[in-house]
Formats: sequence, C-alpha cells, structure tokens
Amino acid sequence: MGLQIGEIIPKKEISFLDLKGKTIAVDAFNAIYQFLTTIRQPDGTPLKDSIGNTTSHLSGLFYRNINLILESIKLIYVFDGEAPKLKEKTHETRKELKQQAKEKYEKAVKEEDIEAMGKYARADVYLDEQKIRESKLLLEAMGIAIIQAPGEGEAQASQLAQKSNIYAVASQDYDCLMFKAPLLIQNLSLSRRRKTPTGYVEIYPQLIELKNVFKELDINQEQLICLGILCGTDYNPGGIKGLGPKKSLKIIKEFKTKEKIFKALEIKEKPEFEKYEINFEWKKIYEEIKNPNINKKIKIDFPKINPERIKDILLKYEFSEKRIDDQLAKLEDLKKRAAQKTLF
Repeated sequence: MGLQIGEIIPKKEISFLDLKGKTIAVDAFNAIYQFLTTIRQPDGTPLKDSIGNTTSHLSGLFYRNINLILESIKLIYVFDGEAPKLKEKTHETRKELKQQAKEKYEKAVKEEDIEAMGKYARADVYLDEQKIRESKLLLEAMGIAIIQAPGEGEAQASQLAQKSNIYAVASQDYDCLMFKAPLLIQNLSLSRRRKTPTGYVEIYPQLIELKNVFKELDINQEQLICLGILCGTDYNPGGIKGLGPKKSLKIIKEFKTKEKIFKALEIKEKPEFEKYEINFEWKKIYEEIKNPNINKKIKIDFPKINPERIKDILLKYEFSEKRIDDQLAKLEDLKKRAAQKTLF
C-alpha cells in the first residue's frame, strides 16, 4: 500500500546520466511487485512460459536492470525479512482486496471485457517463495548485490543509504522517508516510455531529498513520522478516516510534538476533530518506524556477472535466446570499454 503523501512531497526530475557511477539500494519487493503488476498481456494476465510459470518478474529484473547497468549504475537489491506483527492488518486487507479483484476478474472474463480483465488481473499479484528465490538467483548472476534484511527491506535500504558510498534508495513508496533515507528515487526501474491516449511519453527518474521535504513542509523527522501515521502506513492502513496529507500537515504544524498531536485528536480539542477516530496504537507504530528491525553491520559483496548462468535461468523459462544474447553483448562491450579506460 505504501504511504499516501505524494501530493505534498517536493521532487525533481533527473536524467539517468545524473545517476552514472552511483550505487543505489533498491527496495526489492517493491520493484518485483511493480514488474509483476505492469509487465503483462493486454488482457491483464502476466507473462508465462508454456507450462504456466509466471515470468513477468524475471523479464523486468533482466531487461530493466540491464538498462541501468549499461548506464553504469550499481545496484543493491534489499529483500524483506520477517514482517512486524503490526503489519498483520495490512496483510489481511491485501488478501481481501485480492480476493475481490479475483472475483471481478472472473466476471470480466465471462463477459469478455478486456479492459476490466486488465484492470482486475493486475490487482491479483502474489510474490511467493519461488519467485523470490528465482529473483535472487537471476540478480546474483547479473552481478547485482543482494541483501537479506531481518525485517522491512525499505527500512534496511534506508539505513544503507545513510552511508556515504550509497547514493540513494529506489522505491515507488514514500515510507523510506520515514526511515530516514536521505535521497529517494522513484521511477528508476519503470518502463522508460508510457503509452497515453495521445501517444507515448518519456518517463524519467524523480529525486526526493529528505532535507528538502523538511524545508518545504517546514517539519522535522518526528513530525514526518506523525504525518505518515495520520495519513496511514502499512501498520495502520487508511490512517485516520477523513484526514489526507494537507489536513494532517496543518494539524502537525499546529500541535508540533507527537504527544500533543495525538492528544489533541483523542480529546477532540477542536470541534472539527469530533469526526476523527483513532483506532490504532500510535505509540507502537511510531516506535516501530523510528527503531525498525535492521542489521547495522551488513557487508556488501558484488558478485561477478555470469552470462552462462543468466542464460540457464532465462532459457529454462523459454525467454528468447537472441534477445538475451543481444543484451549480454551490450554488457560485454561495456566491460571492454571500461577495461580500456582503466588501461589508458
């Protein structure tokens, strides 16, 4: 679900050239879900091999990441570990939504409604152990570092991004800002062109700087976490009904500290607060966000690119050998040019 505060967050468009030579920690589950959701047939069904194995995630991981590697961007994929107990409600909500989407998809199939099929099929996405295992094997073969977080991947990635040799976190979600990611990049692994009713438009990465968020919104880290909790996080989906980002920001600026903010809402300090109900334990959520389950002593190893291993994995799922070879040839050319540059 992610934190829904995008409409008030300052961001700027950058080019892939701006990221040349940078190391970026990717929120792995976020990226893979994105591939499973967007890389699909016109009727909404994911890409599959002849025996029904889903391959959308492998297609995204290979072709999209190859493009980034060719831009001389180094990638670290950070995978989720054990989810906090506070996230159980989110998992239940997601199950319900997926079941509803599945029923609507089946109805659309019967009615031969291609547009509705595409819409509801995308909502019924699962990331199981097999897909996670396949993803890790392919990423390793591509020379991409893998980190297994003990808890939330986005929290671990945000902690990594606080180190001087890692430039930013890549995720479509804003949660990383609550976990103190200094820089957040969105659209990094999206398709670079998007079809619209009037034609194709170019998609560029968006950069969000935490210090600019504080400056533009005139808030601090504590208040940013409170903003997230009011609007709704993965630990309290939906937040406080009736409170969007703008109203929440106004309340935060008026009452300043977390204690005063939530006390004002609990005791209905203002007449307009009568309609707002807090049905979650905000102190537990705040503590989970402020002190997430992360490993502060992670060693990052970048494996060597293994073209044969890449081909073994992808050909098993009936990917085009010619397309794979074309991409690997580009990598080999990049490697030769880098060697020549080093020599001179």
